[in-house]
Amino acid sequence: MSTPKPLPSTMRYIAAREPGPPDVLAIAVGPLPTPKEGEVLIEVSHAGVNRPDCAQRAGTYPPPPDASPIIGLEIAGTVVACGSGVPASRVGEAVCALTPGGGYAEYCTTPAGFCLPVPKGLSALEAASLPENYFTVWNNLIDRGRLRQGEKALIHGGSSGIGLAAIQLAKQFGATVFTTAGSDDKTAYCRSLGADHAINYRTHDFVAEIARITGKTGVDVILDMVGGDYIEKNLKCLALEGRLVMIAFLKGGRVEIDWRHIMMRRLTVTGSTLRASPAERKFALAKALSEKVWPLFEAGKVRTVIHRVFPLAEAAAAHALMESSQHIGKIMLAVR
Repeated sequence: MSTPKPLPSTMRYIAAREPGPPDVLAIAVGPLPTPKEGEVLIEVSHAGVNRPDCAQRAGTYPPPPDASPIIGLEIAGTVVACGSGVPASRVGEAVCALTPGGGYAEYCTTPAGFCLPVPKGLSALEAASLPENYFTVWNNLIDRGRLRQGEKALIHGGSSGIGLAAIQLAKQFGATVFTTAGSDDKTAYCRSLGADHAINYRTHDFVAEIARITGKTGVDVILDMVGGDYIEKNLKCLALEGRLVMIAFLKGGRVEIDWRHIMMRRLTVTGSTLRASPAERKFALAKALSEKVWPLFEAGKVRTVIHRVFPLAEAAAAHALMESSQHIGKIMLAVR
């Protein structure tokens, strides 16, 4: 390990004393992690809060065996040490990074290939809000969903961090964007970021609305994190050769479905879990984002939306807000 200056032996981090509701989270003190071969150690300035973090806290989404047990999948900060195989010249770099875990802490290790530069013109706070959403959206909407110019895309959960990222990327790819959200304020915000059609699912049937707007031809790609009864509704919304991409199941993953929709319209159903994807896949995603998406941020063509920033010690309140679904955009932690 290479490092230019002495580092503290301990750090503050957020620990869950047991699986449970947000109030199981509290500040703890423990040793700094040591970067392994191919990894860097980052002094964390900010960390993003994401739905998988809440699931891990609740005990329903355990970290992989080789990952830090500390919650947190995206960070920004400064590289302060390098494991073997990583050039020492990287020490001092300002980066944002996807992490296998460990983000709710003053120091965090992650593979060097998961790190990206802070886009020019963005703050460390803004940069920390990018990795989890944009790795996920690129992997699922662009790669697995094969969204192309001129197609129609339906993005569920449009006012979430994932949703707002997907709306903006789909527009940049020349798609017509449909989205759903749970209030008129949220649908209005989605339209302000580029959604062509934003449907309040509490007051309108999105299946009927999409049929009406598209003349019953449907949409080409759907990005869904809801699951449950949305699954069959999604199949009804898809056009010929349409693709349904699943990334979460907030309403559950066990449902009864008439699978004839797939045969009749030659549909594709796919999905992925980013955290369990091979490292090589994430390296490729980081490269694609660096080449295709970071320039969009630097040109002001896409932007991140920060709803609220909590001090690290108030991670429990951040999780409570996330689970209330009252936010629009990203919930963040200020670590320092």
